[in-house]
Amino acid sequence: MKEKIGVLISEDKVNARIAEMAQALDKEYEGKTVHMIGILKGSVFFMCELTRRMKTPVTLDFMSVSSYGNGTSSSGIVKLSKDLDESIEGKDVIIVEDILDSGRTLSYLVEMLGSRKPASIKVITLLDKPERRVIPVDLYMTGFTIPDRFVVGYGLDCAQKYRNLPYIGVIEQ
Repeated sequence: MKEKIGVLISEDKVNARIAEMAQALDKEYEGKTVHMIGILKGSVFFMCELTRRMKTPVTLDFMSVSSYGNGTSSSGIVKLSKDLDESIEGKDVIIVEDILDSGRTLSYLVEMLGSRKPASIKVITLLDKPERRVIPVDLYMTGFTIPDRFVVGYGLDCAQKYRNLPYIGVIEQ
C-alpha cells in the first residue's frame, strides 16, 4: 500500500529559507572558513543546498548518530556509528541537522564535539519541533518551526523512504 503524503512546507518555501540561512551564515562568518558537520543521513540534502548557496569557504565532514533506528519515535539511546574523519580543534564548527526533536542526539553531539576544542560550535537545523523537546539544545539557526507531526522529505525519512521528496511532507492516515 502506498502512503499519501501531504505537503507541510512547499519546495519553494524550503528553497527560499535555505537561501536566507546561507546569506546569514555568510555574514556571520565573513573572512573565515566554516567546518560543517552533517549528521547522516537526513542532513545531506539540507547541507548540500545550504553550502551550495554560501560564498564563505566551507569544509565538510559527516557523522552518523541516531536515537531512532527504523521507528517513528526516539528510543532515548544515542548511537554513534560513524565519527568524524578529521580533527575539529581550532575550527569554527557548525553542526547541521535535518530536524531537532527530543534534543537527545544534538545534546550528546554538542557535548562530545565541544570537548574536541573547536574555536566555536553552533547548531543549525532545517526543522525544529519544540513540543517534543526532552533535553534543551541551544540552536543558532532554524529553518522552520513545525508542529509535532512525523515529517518526511528533504532528507527526512520513514524507514528509509521519502528522503528524496523536494518538500517537507506528512504521511496522511
